[in-house]
Amino acid sequence: MGLRIAVVSVHGCPSLVPGAREAGGMNVYITTLSRELARQGVTVDIFSRWHDPADPQMEWLAPNARVIHLEAGGRGFLSKDGIFPHLPEFRDRLVAFAEAEGLRHDAVHSHYWLSGWVGADLQQRWGIPHVSMFHTLGAVKNQVRAGERESALRIATEHAIVDAADAIVVASPQEQQHLNRLHPGAAGRVHVIPCGVDVEVFRPQDMAAARQRLGLNGERILLFVGRPDPLKGLEILIGATSLLEHPHGVRVLVVGGEGDQSDPAYVAVRALASTLNVAGQVSYSGAVAQNVLPLYYNAADVCVVPSYYESFGLVALEAMACGTPVVASRVGGLQSTVRDGETGFLVPWHCPEPFAERLDLLLTNETLRASLGQAARASAQTYRWPAVAGSVIDLYHRLQAGRPKPEPQVNCNE
Repeated sequence: MGLRIAVVSVHGCPSLVPGAREAGGMNVYITTLSRELARQGVTVDIFSRWHDPADPQMEWLAPNARVIHLEAGGRGFLSKDGIFPHLPEFRDRLVAFAEAEGLRHDAVHSHYWLSGWVGADLQQRWGIPHVSMFHTLGAVKNQVRAGERESALRIATEHAIVDAADAIVVASPQEQQHLNRLHPGAAGRVHVIPCGVDVEVFRPQDMAAARQRLGLNGERILLFVGRPDPLKGLEILIGATSLLEHPHGVRVLVVGGEGDQSDPAYVAVRALASTLNVAGQVSYSGAVAQNVLPLYYNAADVCVVPSYYESFGLVALEAMACGTPVVASRVGGLQSTVRDGETGFLVPWHCPEPFAERLDLLLTNETLRASLGQAARASAQTYRWPAVAGSVIDLYHRLQAGRPKPEPQVNCNE
């Protein structure tokens, strides 16, 4: 029989549009990986909180891959901080669903620290391996000091999850280094498996046609994809735009977030753009569907990723797959995804001036842009999802082979 995996993603539901509210690269990762796992013969049950009352309890992503929505603290949006007190309820509903359907899972794969709490409980309760993937680490986010400080509760919970997990998946060698430094005892259980990209969906298209479909004119386009979270460094791009040699021939296109005047996350960014006299050159498109996103990458001259912290940098990889060069911060997994001077540029300083310098170089040199774009596309080919999923399946099998038969179910302390 094939494997059946319980995927726990309490707040990162695949039904959410990436870039809206707290949805992002993790949602894309879980959705695409689950589809590919199912294609390779694994049955995947994704358990997520019921974030929208209008959604059905169950949705199929693909044959053998489904999303199961569970109530926890009612139905409807809750912030990540607001979810933690409801994790025992979520766990109880998950266990009840599995018992009602007579499900027996071979492993539990959790995503993010909230889900890791549930995964650690199921690991003990069901006697099965627990694979944890944090996507971001609270202690590292605090060290970069961008945005709100992560709570002591998150840090302590992450420590407990790492101590108990059978395996921890990280997307880059840099994230492996962070984990090994913070948790030296986990070194032998940390596995580097990069994120993937669908190179058939994210592929080069005609720039003029893409721009026409998006209603863009002849301006140079600098693309930012993601929520306007302080960690993403959008203000660096706004500042860099004001320093360009010819700023008025450039448009910054922001894709992600709510994209309208009511979104409080944009207030500081809009104010900064106004102060720097580039407000008229910044457009906000809000979150867009994943199958529409390639149009934006292909319409752009450069994709800019000025983050303070990225465990991998999926946006950079998607842009590269479309043949669009990337200018990114030299942080985290971006150091592996982007090859400086070959597929884009890495900037070691979190300030507008060096970003403006690299952007000026690319915007005024079409030959260089084309060369970097071609190399970026070739590099992205090495991150195909079938290979990524194959590595994950191999990890599942190795954990199964090395773990004793499940003990009778026991209740864990909450």
